[in-house]
Amino acid sequence: MSDPVLTVWAPDGVGEVREGDDLAALLLPLAGDDLRDGDVVVVTSKVVAKAEGRVRASTREAELPGETVRIVARRGATMIVRNRLGLTMAAAGIDASNVEAGKVVLLPLDPDRSARELRAAIAARTGRNVGVVVTDTAGRAWREGQTDIAIGAAGVLVAEDFSGRADEYGNPLVVTAPAVADELAGLAELATGKLGARPFAIVRGRADLVLPRGEDGTGAGALIRAEGGDFFGYGAREAVLRALTGDPADAVPFGTPVSAEELAEAIAAILHLPALPEGDGLVLSSLDRAQISVLRPLCFACGWEVTATTAKTRLGSGFAVGARLRPVSP
Repeated sequence: MSDPVLTVWAPDGVGEVREGDDLAALLLPLAGDDLRDGDVVVVTSKVVAKAEGRVRASTREAELPGETVRIVARRGATMIVRNRLGLTMAAAGIDASNVEAGKVVLLPLDPDRSARELRAAIAARTGRNVGVVVTDTAGRAWREGQTDIAIGAAGVLVAEDFSGRADEYGNPLVVTAPAVADELAGLAELATGKLGARPFAIVRGRADLVLPRGEDGTGAGALIRAEGGDFFGYGAREAVLRALTGDPADAVPFGTPVSAEELAEAIAAILHLPALPEGDGLVLSSLDRAQISVLRPLCFACGWEVTATTAKTRLGSGFAVGARLRPVSP
């Protein structure tokens, strides 16, 4: 790190932000003289969205379809969705707090672009090379409560890559990649607070994360896992329902196909039948109708499909068929 001490402060006096407001013009009279090269300016998505005209006289329920790509999970009135930015959030990040009654605020159209524009405006007016992070509040799987995360960034390294390095004991760091933009967002929220009407924070002490002039970096979008790359593409209940439905459009969030060995183990555990290798697939014999009805959603959830069934053979009072299975191309 460039400095062993981190400093964060959130200036007072911004006031209500309206459509068309110049965010740099709001910030700089309050903090401009204190800004240094290497500082990180952190701004809430709420004021970015307000300045960009993303306030609607509407409700979350009415605006949710237009901001949603797909539903991840639903529990009572709470709906977790993957929104148009690729973020997985409650109510697609639509917010009804800190806004006039009867109105909601949508997320900025392109938070990374918003960050780039603010960074450029600060550089043009002050000559300072700062990083910019746009934040929003999100819940976390397995954890109660919420914390702020980076949904937009410019001029900031959003994640450090420690892979290939070793700790002080000589252990290799294989997949250690701190999402430092999210950590900056959480730190800044401690200073801004939820009710303090302080939408900006300045973080000092990590100039090593600020990129050179003219380099905006990957943006916070680089922190979003691609569809199918998340271990939790659906909620537990929704995953079962999607697999039973078997709509090909629902397959991507289940991820890449499992290995033939893993699928064979699942079939043995659930159907108590052997699945034998055949080329790049598997073959089963003597499945009755009930077993076939279980096999199809099992294969769907594992990224495989039943490509063919063999001729019927009599089995007691009914019939049995064989089945050939193949992985679905990702």
